[in-house]
Amino acid sequence: MNANALTGVWTALSETSPFSLTLTMMAYTLSLWIYKRCNHSVWASPTSLTIVMVALFLGITRIPYPKFFEGAQFIHFLLGPATVALAVPLFAHRKRLANMAFPLCVALLAGSATAAGSAMLIAEFLGASREVVLSIAPKSATSPIAMGIAERIGGIPSLTAVFVVITGTAGAVGFPFLFKLMKPDDPAAEGFAVGLTSHGFGTARALLISEEMGAFSALGMGLNGILSAVILPLIFR
Repeated sequence: MNANALTGVWTALSETSPFSLTLTMMAYTLSLWIYKRCNHSVWASPTSLTIVMVALFLGITRIPYPKFFEGAQFIHFLLGPATVALAVPLFAHRKRLANMAFPLCVALLAGSATAAGSAMLIAEFLGASREVVLSIAPKSATSPIAMGIAERIGGIPSLTAVFVVITGTAGAVGFPFLFKLMKPDDPAAEGFAVGLTSHGFGTARALLISEEMGAFSALGMGLNGILSAVILPLIFR
């Protein structure tokens, strides 16, 4: 088989749905194996490793991301049901949730305001343009919500997506060190703080630690997304 034939086969394979789906699953499986071999080190987060592996592969093979995404849309579709499924472990802790309703509401308001306000102030202090400042405001909301907010308030959705990934990765990697220093003893409070600040990346990491932490992290992620989607457009209108 000559080089042109091989190129044709590769092009056809790379544009099919099974290729993108299989590549993503293989990357995550390998990342999970590395994570376990590294004794669950925060630096070997499966989510972060998978992103790096897929990005490197697409860069080396020069496969356009839109083509890859077309084939991997099934995984993107599953994000919705997976997010809803996070309510299952939360339901198991419903009594605890009812007792913590007031402090969680206070933490939500304080955390959401701090996450958006501090990022905007730092960006403006460093001389960022207004579009960049508005793009960074919803960085602690999950990607689909954050990009929608950015579009409504005058930011750049694609730039917001980058800020969301950076925030989530930094939060997922950094919160174990922070909790070691602060030494909190409540998985529910820890999880809520993680989900509020580092959305899906932090929630994925929290679920690997404990079901309770993951459940409250999902709650924080969802509530912060809703609050940001309502409040930020009203503020910047």
